Amino acid sequence: MPEKILSEIHNQLLSQKKTIAVAESCTGGLLCVELTKNPGASAYFLLGVVAYSNNSKNKILQIPAKFISRYGAVSRQIAISMAENIRKKTKADLGISITGIAGPGGSTVNKPVGTVFICLSAKKKNTCRLFYLRGNRRDIRNKATQEALRLLCAHLSL
Repeated sequence: MPEKILSEIHNQLLSQKKTIAVAESCTGGLLCVELTKNPGASAYFLLGVVAYSNNSKNKILQIPAKFISRYGAVSRQIAISMAENIRKKTKADLGISITGIAGPGGSTVNKPVGTVFICLSAKKKNTCRLFYLRGNRRDIRNKATQEALRLLCAHLSL
């Protein structure tokens, strides 16, 4: 991952005295790994959850099963719920989520492999982005993590 973005995020979170919590699915913890690379990350990184199954999204992140059934685990609505719920649960300033289809299976006509939703939840605003990422499973997971870091960096730089 680009060290410059990680350094900028680290410095901004520290200088703004903001905390963050993460809920990720298809990336399997890669975002948490990146956000905790720099010494001193414990000042801002509160918690990271890999809610891979629908059951864990329901039990751990309190997303109603009916909501997941209605919209699908890979959807704007679930990404927003994941980010909001992890932020509220931990009382963090920011919550960030990633949900998507890394492949090679799991796709549908409407949601092909590489479909990824990333949401950043702040107290007054949620920002959710949809990506159609290309490549193999590793590529999609890495690209999703990079996009989440870019979204976080852009938010902190405002």
